[in-house]
Order: sequence, then structure tokens, then C-alpha cells
Amino acid sequence: MKIPVIKSEWKKLFGPERFGDYVNDHTIIKDNNGIWHLIGITSFEGVPSMERYFVHARGENLSEPMAEWTKNIDTGALAWAPCVIEHRNAYYMYYGPSPTKMAVSIDLNEWMGYEIRLNGNPPMSCHRDHFVLRISENQWLMYVVGIRDGKGCVSCLESSDLLSWDFSGYALTLGDDAVLMPPWGAIESPYVVFMDDLYYLFVTYTDCSKDTYNNTLVFCSDNPKSFGEYNSGESGALPVATLSAHAPEIIKDEKGWHITTCGWKSAPVPIPGCVSIADLEWIEK
Repeated sequence: MKIPVIKSEWKKLFGPERFGDYVNDHTIIKDNNGIWHLIGITSFEGVPSMERYFVHARGENLSEPMAEWTKNIDTGALAWAPCVIEHRNAYYMYYGPSPTKMAVSIDLNEWMGYEIRLNGNPPMSCHRDHFVLRISENQWLMYVVGIRDGKGCVSCLESSDLLSWDFSGYALTLGDDAVLMPPWGAIESPYVVFMDDLYYLFVTYTDCSKDTYNNTLVFCSDNPKSFGEYNSGESGALPVATLSAHAPEIIKDEKGWHITTCGWKSAPVPIPGCVSIADLEWIEK
């Protein structure tokens, strides 16, 4: 097992001006031409009900701030927490809130919406903060946060074609002894890293107070569909690390591993209104 540790100061990666004044949950992807893209939640109002498109920035590397480029998914409906993956020279974006939506692009600029199917998922089990992980040539897992029996959870769905997704259970649940229990469930922004035959699930665990806003837990498992039940350390699943970050992306480039953090402009983030980035190191336990 390895333990992720933030090993540098935070520095600015991107802050919007034309299309919003902050970035919350976001996705980062390197395109087939070697350009990095950041797409994320924004608005000028700073309230979830007004988050109705994504701001899109791009840059040649992760060492310098990205430039604001355009906005995506400007349909007038809510647009939260995108995840973008590449498959066969096309880019697939999954986003919320419910129902799960998907759009496809060949250039990360123009997006076409497509209907997808979620099979067997319980009501309210999955509704926001999507993350998609490829686990074999034609097999993907989708992680989404929601509510189960009044408590937060991360649902897991599986697909062989990126269009039809079968509910396969709960990757992480909150137990009765979990300290944070806001109406939305306290679990946000799942991100999974596969390393050395183990899977590491990063989730932000918060009630959106200043004390917990930057509170990301990391769980480890040899099964990407099961990380256990979290009870705030009293029993059940225990995090292998707690990181000071909100809705982070975990990225690897030619210089190594990195972690991002973000949030509302009024939130206690390192640089107000910006996505910030820091070096991440994996330490052998």
C-alpha cells in the first residue's frame, strides 16, 4: 500500500473571468495533441441553482496557469461536476445532476448530447459528481454520489460500451456513526486511482462548513467496487490518508503526480476563485 501526501505549496492552475468567477468540481484531460484541458462548474452567482454551463480552459502543461477558452454544455439546464474520458479518438463527458447526462465530442469544444441507460440503479442512488474509470479494454466503472437510506454513498455502475450502465452496488457508504450527515449526504467528488494492483478512492467528506470544506478522505481496496462503510473512524472502513483539498483531480504527467483543489469563491480555498494545483507523492507504507 502507498499513502498519498501533498508535497508542495498550492499554486494557481486556472481562474475564470469571462464565464464565471470561480471553479468548483472539475475534470482535467490531456487531448490527443498534447494539450491539457480543464472543464468545470462555474457561475457568477456562486449558488448551485445557477450553475448551468461549464467553463473550459486549456494549456500546454500543468506548470503554468491555463487560459480561459470557452464554455461548454450551455443548454439552460443545471450542469454539475463533469468527468471527461477519451475512447477511440472521441471524448465522452458524463455529468449531473440527475438524470445522468452524457455528451460526446471529437475536439473537446463542440458537444453532442446522447441518451444513456442506467439499469437497476435504485432511486437517488446516483445523481451527481460522476467519475469513470477504465478497468480493461472494454470495461468501465462509473462512480456517482447520492443518498442511500438518508445517508451518503458512492454508487458503482459498470459498462462495456459507455452507453448502457448496470448498477453493481455501493462502492462506499456512510454508516450510522458517521459524524457528517447533511441532506445531500456529505460525500462528494469521487476519484479512483489504480496503482500496483490496488485501487485508491478519493472522496471529499464535508458539510460545506469552513471546518470541513477541504476534507478529502482516501480509501484503499483490491476491489474497485467495494471500499466499505465509513463511520468516522469508529468502525468499518478506515481512510489511509486525509488530504486538505476539495473535489480534487489526481493527475500524472511527465513530472510526476499532482492534485488539484477548488471551490466557491467564498470558500476557504488556497486561491479564491481558482483551481489550484500541488505536487502529490506516494509514500510506501
